Amino acid sequence: MSNSVLFTQVLVPNLISTLIMVLVSSLIATIIGFALAVVLVITNKKGLSPNGTIYRLLDFVVNIIRSFPFIILMVALMPMTRSIVGTTIGTSAAIVPLTFAMTPYVARLFENNLLEINPYTLDAAKSIGATHMQIIFKVMLVEAFPSMISSLTLAIISVLGYTAMAGTVGAGGLGAVAITYGYQNFDNTIMYSTVVLLIVFVQLVQWIGNLCYKKAKN
Repeated sequence: MSNSVLFTQVLVPNLISTLIMVLVSSLIATIIGFALAVVLVITNKKGLSPNGTIYRLLDFVVNIIRSFPFIILMVALMPMTRSIVGTTIGTSAAIVPLTFAMTPYVARLFENNLLEINPYTLDAAKSIGATHMQIIFKVMLVEAFPSMISSLTLAIISVLGYTAMAGTVGAGGLGAVAITYGYQNFDNTIMYSTVVLLIVFVQLVQWIGNLCYKKAKN
């Protein structure tokens, strides 16, 4: 396979597939994960609205999903994936298990970020009559935002690794290229080209994350 064909017909389309899987699953997981984190924080025993039942139930669900190795989770979710997108292979199908895997991870990271806020800051907000929604979005989110950016950067890099694993069971993307064209066909050029692209992707995500963190911190 010539270098031009390798680049235009194999690497570029699968790089785009990887980008789609990472971006869509990250967006959905960030929204849901933030909501879960907020509920976990406000319902714990020192939260704004302590509720042991809700906290324990949600904490249990988050821990259960996080306990699944991604490959097993992907297989276990195949019936649900088929009912949602109509297939269990391809980029769209991979987004479902990727989102399920990333959401509890993001929720736990965001929960830790929110718990790091100085309690005296929250007490000050309460003392001036701020509502729970105002405390969540105008105090907690603002205070924890830089840390949440760092956590999200870590989560996105992790989900990139999940996409490579998803590629081994029909999801497409750079992981599928490395296995199908590289490993199985003994083509070192494709294998190492894929590795280089993944390294560049990770470095780019980390650079953007660091830049956003610095801007949020300032």
